[in-house]
Amino acid sequence: MPTNPETDYDPTMGEKFIFVTGGVMSGLGKGITAASTGRLLANAGFDVTAVKIDPYLNVDAGTMNPYQHGEVYVLKDGGEVDLDLGNYERFLGVDMTSDHNVTTGKAYQNVIEKERAGDYLGKTVQIIPHITDEIKRRIREAAEGHDVCIVEVGGTVGDIESMPFLEALRQFATEQDDDDFLLTHVTLVPYSKNGEQKTKPTQHSVKELRSIGLQPDVLVGRCDDELEPATKEKIALFCDVPTDAVFSNPDVEDIYHVPLVVEEEGLDEYVMHRLGLAERAIPHAERDNEWRELVTQETDGEVDIALVGKYALEDAYISIHEALKHAGLEKNVDVNVLWVDSDEMDDAHEERLKEADGIVVPGGFGSRGTQGKIAAVRYARENGVPYLGLCLGFQMAVVEYARNVLGLKGANSAEADADTPHPVIDILPEQYEIEDMGGTMRLGAHETDIEAGTLAHEVYGATQCTERHRHRYEVNPEYFDDFEGSDLVFSGRAGNRMEILELEDHPYFFGTQFHPEFRSRPGRASPPFVGLLDAVLSETEVEREVEV
Repeated sequence: MPTNPETDYDPTMGEKFIFVTGGVMSGLGKGITAASTGRLLANAGFDVTAVKIDPYLNVDAGTMNPYQHGEVYVLKDGGEVDLDLGNYERFLGVDMTSDHNVTTGKAYQNVIEKERAGDYLGKTVQIIPHITDEIKRRIREAAEGHDVCIVEVGGTVGDIESMPFLEALRQFATEQDDDDFLLTHVTLVPYSKNGEQKTKPTQHSVKELRSIGLQPDVLVGRCDDELEPATKEKIALFCDVPTDAVFSNPDVEDIYHVPLVVEEEGLDEYVMHRLGLAERAIPHAERDNEWRELVTQETDGEVDIALVGKYALEDAYISIHEALKHAGLEKNVDVNVLWVDSDEMDDAHEERLKEADGIVVPGGFGSRGTQGKIAAVRYARENGVPYLGLCLGFQMAVVEYARNVLGLKGANSAEADADTPHPVIDILPEQYEIEDMGGTMRLGAHETDIEAGTLAHEVYGATQCTERHRHRYEVNPEYFDDFEGSDLVFSGRAGNRMEILELEDHPYFFGTQFHPEFRSRPGRASPPFVGLLDAVLSETEVEREVEV
């Protein structure tokens, strides 16, 4: 990325803040809008960070079922956060910490702990000013040292859960200079039956914002297509913003095209002008085009990868989908993900497994769906299908091999079957005494030593890697001797912990106890995923030669 010496952080200038709120309905794409704005500002030479506000009472996302809130994304410091933090890391190319995710639970917990300690000197502790002050403090601390901080307020304007955050936002706006604060509001612009773009939902959403003392500076309309000029003019008139402050964010084929679309609309130039950054930005002709070139490159073919999991929800495995996409960008192919339900491995799903060029078994918890995952592992092992197992997928590969190759009848994970005669996967020793569920797993970035001359060494190109973890169970050390000398090799270790496995005499059979998908980025694809596609492409090339 190009740098502009004039954009180095100046503590006397102060940080610029862009708050992003949403109206009408959830799931509109506030996070992608925010991340895209950040990507464009980064392209212009600015140091950009982001904060995601989640108005739920959970302290973090760690105890949530994926059906509740999608994937639990893990940061390098072990923070278990909302999946939008993953989008920020991927779009901005930065590593964040748990300080960049502010929840109601975090804010209230800290205020209550201070009250119990007597820090408020007998005052009545209230939402205003104590909770709102805590929210503002967290945002400012996360922004410190950066040119621009983009703050996404989760939920929808009007939700009772969001009110303390919106009040904090209102106070924040009054405390900042006009050119240090910008409020972007994302709303839905639906079509009527006769094909007219309707602005009334946007008008009502802005009215709701105004009722709590907030006036948006920028409006972004989510619609199937670009907003028509007449639609923009009407929104501007009724929402009291300039017409050139109304932007389209239409549906696109790939989320990585959103920065390109809003750039063509001029969103970045308008934002920089409003924040007084335009003169400090890298001239447009000199900005980095790496993102555009990467995401718009023409691909040469496609591959089918079976994703074998138990949550029939794409958001539950969003980082895996994105990591496969990143690997596809590096190998210049489109990756089609075929969903295989591990909890209902019927004929249709088995056939989909057989149609796939490669197989990925992702992480998960509990016993549900494990037998289907084991069946997928066995199919990949016995039929030479390139395989990548992640966390639970790594563990199920150990279980399958123990059962069907080593002959350890009834082998299993103690998590799935506490009475298994052969717990080849068992709970981590430090987990025995833990009672609280939240934030107590082995979390965050840990180093793994890689054995030279192995497939893992070839994949990573190094004898050490650092990846993010999220697990309570591991390969049971009592069974190390059973695997010694077998075709299943543990090629990556962290002390006495098995971190990477591979199968000899197989096109690609690779498992990781960690989650490499969390560090994958466009332009910096995760090595295990690239290795999977390398094997797939090599196998398909062999098939072509045989056909010829």
